[in-house]
Amino acid sequence: MWVLAMFDLPVDTKKARRNYALFRKLLLKDGFTRMQFSVYARHCASEESASVHVGRVERNVPPDGEVRLITITDKQFERMRVFWGKLRKPPEPAPCQLELF
Repeated sequence: MWVLAMFDLPVDTKKARRNYALFRKLLLKDGFTRMQFSVYARHCASEESASVHVGRVERNVPPDGEVRLITITDKQFERMRVFWGKLRKPPEPAPCQLELF
């Protein structure tokens, strides 16, 4: 399961830039990785884990701007089409689960 966070936050004032930076740092601290500018993704092992991270982001949404969160399955994430110019590249692979043996 993947959680995608997409946001468009204002950076016109010093306070707004600070809120943007704090929100971005929160995403990184919570395990999200940047896919594009203002689009971050995090892999979660289960739907329950995804809901924990969605709730964490919801509680820290800045007062201004727009934040969108979506959860999608690994299969849906694999069907994402990624292009770099005219070249097509596969989406980021899901992290491997912990193996004890």
